[in-house]
Amino acid sequence: MKYVLPLFLAPLLLAQEKVDLYVINQIKAEEFRNSKVMENAFYLSDVYGPRLTGSPGLKAAAEWAVRQMTDWGIANPNLEKWGPFGRGWTCVRFSAAQKEPQYSPFIGFARPWSPGTNGPVSGDPVLAVMKTDADLDKFKGKLKGKIVLLEDSKPLVDGTDPVLKRFTDAQLAAEELAPDPSARSPFASPIPQVPGQPAAPPFDRAAREKFRNKLNQFLKDEGVLVTLVPSYRGASGIVFGQAAGSQNPKDPVPPPAVALAAEQYDRIARLIDKKIPVTLEFDIQNRFDDANQDSFSVTGEIPGGSKKDEIVMLGAHLDSWTGGTGATDNGAGSAVVLEVMRILKALDLKMARTVRMALWTGEEEGLLGSRAYVKEHFADRETMALKPEHAKLSGYFNLDNGSGKIRGVYLQGNDMMRPIFEAWLAPFKDYGGSTVTIRNTGGTDHQSFDAVGLPGFQFIQDPLDYSSQTHHSNMDTYDHLVSGDLMEAAAIMASVVYDAATRDEMLPRKPLPKPEPKKKEGEEPAKAPVTAP
Repeated sequence: MKYVLPLFLAPLLLAQEKVDLYVINQIKAEEFRNSKVMENAFYLSDVYGPRLTGSPGLKAAAEWAVRQMTDWGIANPNLEKWGPFGRGWTCVRFSAAQKEPQYSPFIGFARPWSPGTNGPVSGDPVLAVMKTDADLDKFKGKLKGKIVLLEDSKPLVDGTDPVLKRFTDAQLAAEELAPDPSARSPFASPIPQVPGQPAAPPFDRAAREKFRNKLNQFLKDEGVLVTLVPSYRGASGIVFGQAAGSQNPKDPVPPPAVALAAEQYDRIARLIDKKIPVTLEFDIQNRFDDANQDSFSVTGEIPGGSKKDEIVMLGAHLDSWTGGTGATDNGAGSAVVLEVMRILKALDLKMARTVRMALWTGEEEGLLGSRAYVKEHFADRETMALKPEHAKLSGYFNLDNGSGKIRGVYLQGNDMMRPIFEAWLAPFKDYGGSTVTIRNTGGTDHQSFDAVGLPGFQFIQDPLDYSSQTHHSNMDTYDHLVSGDLMEAAAIMASVVYDAATRDEMLPRKPLPKPEPKKKEGEEPAKAPVTAP
């Protein structure tokens, strides 16, 4: 009689993935007894943060990481140059206050790539929201010597939700389901839309930067004293803010620029509306650094054995914004990546493949460091011309969604990886870290690898207060790191890297993507990066 394999057994047999539970037990024991992950995070944030690309703080943090890897015996610790980034920028002094009608110190910070005030300056504020060329014409000749509020006031975010959030079992179960492929490209996760609000237009970085440059030149020509924006999320007492200018030395430098807490910004706007005289004072000292200096990524290796020419990579971005100290974005991920290398080296684990770590820079400006690295070592996304190393990279694993514990992994549409990750993460089911979803996630450095057909993955992490409080805000500090979550993340990431480095075969790949030539000015913009809900 011909034997037919029962269908329910087929996936079990196909998913026979070797997992060395003894080694995983060693990894857990090393991390939970001798962890250095919070010490790593302390140095990256409290000592060297913030770490804007091109700044002395970033360089000092990178050099510290190289010293640590040297002490641990990691091979080839290095600052690998990837080319000029542009102007460096550092805030040296910031003081801001309302003087009239009553004195009130401000909560805020200088926005990157804006100049200082050359000593204390004071003046009266005006509201001048400018989003189009017509708005510039409207305010021409009216802003000289003014402190300009560039945005309308906005209501504070509803504070009824808990500050710290973890994924529930129901949410993780829903995340495991494939998204509806009809709304967007296959495997794309739909972006949640605010009820009653129109759909967001496609993100067009080039158009946004073009108008920003035009606005900055206009403000400078008009003789504006200082510009103000509110915390862009309107969160109570927290200042979310990003760059006012550009690292590109060809772009115009704006007037001194400040992000303020929404409550204080709104108070100024209300006083202006009621025509009550207001006087504001600022004393800001910012420094621009050499625009021609090369930027770099931090790399280091643990050489492999029988397949040492094949590579398994792990990484996180080292750079940060400047409102806080870059602890959750992404000192957390960088601290974990360093800890993974320490664990693997301390246990002297024998791995067939070479393990290479990278701490990227320029991530906040568009994944610049990882894209440059991938182009140099693996493939040019625009032409899809492959380098020899493209065939030698087994996979890349990334951590960059705050301090929350790892709850699983995004497959980026790679069905072949499902049984592999399910086996690798099974030993961490009791940590809540075994969810595997076909969905994509975007916005961080694994995309640079995925874009050229290499297996690149980002872990699912509990949100905690990342989006609500710390991401690109003045609250992005060491105090918002959760030590237990980072310790678990280090153990999971070390185990996954070990499994990949000792696996008989390299990781399966999706078909190579087609070349994606760079868009010319005036062409339709690319679709917005898609993130899982």
